Amino acid sequence: MTASRPPPILVQDSKFSRPQGGVVETVDSDGEVELTYSVVNQPRHGTSPTASPPESPPSQTTNTMNPTTPPASVISFSGQSYPYYADSRPGTRSGITSLTGSIADLTGMSSIYGSRPSTASTKREAFASPPSRPLTIYSAPSVTKIRRERPKSTMLGNNSALSKPWIGKRDPYSRIAYTITYSVAFLGIVVSAIKCYFDYQSLSFITENLCPVLDENFDSADGVFGDNGKFFREVDMSGFGNGDFAMATGSENNSFVANGNLYILPTLTSDSIPLDAILDGHVYNITDCTFNITRGATYTQSSVDAPHSLGTSPIGPNTFDADGYYKACSAYSNATAGRIINPVQSARLSTRKSASIKFGKVEVRAKIPTGDWMWPAIWMLPVDNAYGAWPLSGEIDLMEARGNGPSYPNQGTNYVRGSLNWGPTTWLNAVAKTYGWWKLRRGSYDTDFHTYTLEWTPKFIRIYVDTRLHYLLETKLKEDFWERGEFPTVIQNGSEVINLQNPWSNGTKAAPFDQRFYLILNVAVGGTNGWFPDGGEKPWLNGAATSKLPISYIDWERVDLTLTLAAMRDFLVAKDKWYPSWPENLEKRALVM
Repeated sequence: MTASRPPPILVQDSKFSRPQGGVVETVDSDGEVELTYSVVNQPRHGTSPTASPPESPPSQTTNTMNPTTPPASVISFSGQSYPYYADSRPGTRSGITSLTGSIADLTGMSSIYGSRPSTASTKREAFASPPSRPLTIYSAPSVTKIRRERPKSTMLGNNSALSKPWIGKRDPYSRIAYTITYSVAFLGIVVSAIKCYFDYQSLSFITENLCPVLDENFDSADGVFGDNGKFFREVDMSGFGNGDFAMATGSENNSFVANGNLYILPTLTSDSIPLDAILDGHVYNITDCTFNITRGATYTQSSVDAPHSLGTSPIGPNTFDADGYYKACSAYSNATAGRIINPVQSARLSTRKSASIKFGKVEVRAKIPTGDWMWPAIWMLPVDNAYGAWPLSGEIDLMEARGNGPSYPNQGTNYVRGSLNWGPTTWLNAVAKTYGWWKLRRGSYDTDFHTYTLEWTPKFIRIYVDTRLHYLLETKLKEDFWERGEFPTVIQNGSEVINLQNPWSNGTKAAPFDQRFYLILNVAVGGTNGWFPDGGEKPWLNGAATSKLPISYIDWERVDLTLTLAAMRDFLVAKDKWYPSWPENLEKRALVM
């Protein structure tokens, strides 16, 4: 049985006692009595080096042991109080000591009773988070001492004048810096103005007055294709020298006027005749073949004696070219011989019989078609081949494009190209020296209409799209094309050695582009001339039929037809790969003007 605990003993600290003081009477030198009240504070606990915490009252226990008490061998750490740390801070916190019971006169109560020390009286770890606010009024944190003096304004100091040496004497280097800076800026303005002036002077413009030769809005089909129509349908299936897989027809399915626009629409030949007939055992004669008109002396042969005025030059040869006629107007399919009929039908329109120009300006507003391996073009050929067969008499391409999408690696529908074709022989074309393109950064040219323009004078040729800033090609005619081409004097074609002569020696510096040219609009498909380079997903090869033959054994008169037939067959066999890219919507599938 345990003894009862003694009652708690209350201990009063001297700091809780009322401060001692009294009234003091003093007499000054004038004999006046002055009363003052003095306060004498008792020493605070912890402020005196001799102060020590009060001892806890002794506990009264009996010999009877509590059954829940641990044995003596168990060391208890909870029964011991925390070590007491003397408060090293100043005794007065708030600085107010004259008031009775001031908070500044109070110390931590917890230290007196030997319990856990307060946060204000313990040392903190260096990386410990400080408390957000004091827990009680007795444990206010100490004020942190500022390590450096706070900056003060010079206006708060004494009235002594500040030293400003730069007012009396300016730094010479600052004057030099100002002079150099403004001089360079002025020099840059002057140089820029001079450059802008000379650049403007170097720009080429058409200064002569322009007279309209052809202005067509495509209001009616009779004004376009009628007896007095401005456009002439060329009907031919020979490939026009490019190995074109499409035949140019006179059908309204491939060229027509609707909604104030002119359409050139490629279609499949299998829509007219069965696919089996295209591959084998069928003869196809194209209707209204224009070979006798388009392949006359003014089309493929030199006609020096023919006058340059429109409509007076001969429109056909004096003798009938049976071999050329059958190639242009008829085809047959034979699987054993590898011959097929052109798998695509399209259209080719020209102003050869109605309008042509020699120097001037041409504008065509058009939207190119969408579809793999389509080849839309807006271009010009000479009315008279005054300097010889193509390309001796030149070719001007306002716009050429490919119907493949923007992802096509060899410039798809987001590119349009302009060029000049010229050279001293039929197989030596210097187009690589005079061509260029413009890329549409956002979008492609098959989604909207764009204006393609040619500016052509004896001094320059400029081709651009929409604005003069977006030029595809700009060529200043300061030297003749023979010097520009840097052609060799001797060339070799197989075993034949040819001495090259300047074919434009009798012309101007603009020759061969100093003759009358007419406009052509067409959509070709495929071809073997290299417009679509081999590789990638292309379903045919340009030179598959002759790639293993020595050049001296190639019959160049038959090679074009042989390559075209083999390539057309491969192209048709791969129809399932390219035809899904041809839209069903005619507005997207056709070249629209």
